[in-house]
Amino acid sequence: MLSALDHVGIAVADLEAAIAFYSSAFSAAVVHRERVEPDGVEEVLIAVGESYLQLLTPTRPDSPLARFLERRGEGLHHVGYRVEDCAAALAQAVAAGAEASDSAPRPGSRQTTVAFVHPRSAFGTLVELVEEGPPPAAPGQVGHVAEGSR
Repeated sequence: MLSALDHVGIAVADLEAAIAFYSSAFSAAVVHRERVEPDGVEEVLIAVGESYLQLLTPTRPDSPLARFLERRGEGLHHVGYRVEDCAAALAQAVAAGAEASDSAPRPGSRQTTVAFVHPRSAFGTLVELVEEGPPPAAPGQVGHVAEGSR
């Protein structure tokens, strides 16, 4: 069911500082940037092989990510796995005893379809199931900033 590691999500308080760090320390380049209004986050993707590092920052104080940063501070937020069919993957996970954070798959950033599995049922890790949409911009070319595409 899991076909690849899609991304590792890292919560950061200062997105520009995190981008500057990854750029100077690892010569990493942002390949996609998007503001996701329904989730109250702004994200950037940095290509790492066939996967991504996703840096996330809250855009409003009542967002789940803002609460995460307040309680736990910066760091690993979730792991995203590619799946062929998000609805089928979520149903299989729930049938196996996983607790779904989303009752059904929903639109995600970069035109994906996503669903989350709660960390209580995934050994302490928030799991994101990601059904790919069209690919983001090529490495070295920043994709457009989309408003509220989730």
